Amino acid sequence: MLEYKKRRADVDWGDSNPLAFTIYENDRQTMSMVKEALSEGRVLLAYQPVVMAVQHKRIGFYEGLIRVLDKTGRPIPARAFMGAVEAHEIGREIDCASLALGLRTLELHPSIRLSINMSARSIGYPKWVRILRHYLATEATLGERLILEITETSAMQLPEIVGSFMRQWRAKGVSFAMDDYGSGHISIPQLKAFDFDILKIDGKLTRNIHKATEHHDVTAALLAVAKQFDRLCVAEAVETAEDARWLTSLGVDMLQGYAFGAPTVKPDWLSTPSRKSA
Repeated sequence: MLEYKKRRADVDWGDSNPLAFTIYENDRQTMSMVKEALSEGRVLLAYQPVVMAVQHKRIGFYEGLIRVLDKTGRPIPARAFMGAVEAHEIGREIDCASLALGLRTLELHPSIRLSINMSARSIGYPKWVRILRHYLATEATLGERLILEITETSAMQLPEIVGSFMRQWRAKGVSFAMDDYGSGHISIPQLKAFDFDILKIDGKLTRNIHKATEHHDVTAALLAVAKQFDRLCVAEAVETAEDARWLTSLGVDMLQGYAFGAPTVKPDWLSTPSRKSA
């Protein structure tokens, strides 16, 4: 998102500038594609496991990652469209779809614990809040299996609102994870004040970390802070066994990445009978 904003700020928006026009046209087409997919219900979640660092076969929870389907049925990952829609109302609608799909999954599969991504902007979006209230009122135990993920950047845009929101819903059993921990937007006092349950270390630091020695000290420091505040720490973007071993030896609690499973719209447990259909 920051790269997207910088790209737009760096160009001259005069009609004769081809780069400006290309960015505008790409964003317009992306917005149109996402709006159409939402209106036609062509959205779903892809699920990626988050495994225990010392016991890889044990899954701590899954992350539900929003996908929109193009007209051919091909899933398009969020990174391909969120930069264009995040600051607009359509971004809130994406959050609504993601939350509804995730809560429905929890409702149908009581053995699953699931994290769902959200923006701080969605806290003030009435439809998103109604979805959360509806499902948790229908079945209060859903909150105990729901994790809401907010990026470090998003949390720092509205820190007081995010903090108040977390306190309100933690009382109903909901857990909170800070995504992209270590991206550089939050101070230690602010981290303590937010009281996140889970910190997910930015994949830019953990990817290929067994070779990227320049990231060793930073990652170790981030883990030390997490342990000091008694937070669970997840390493994102773990793609090799070497990275997994290094991060585990450093004290990471959980691991997420292609080394343990790619996001899939058809996990094994999704094909088993749900309690609603049994």
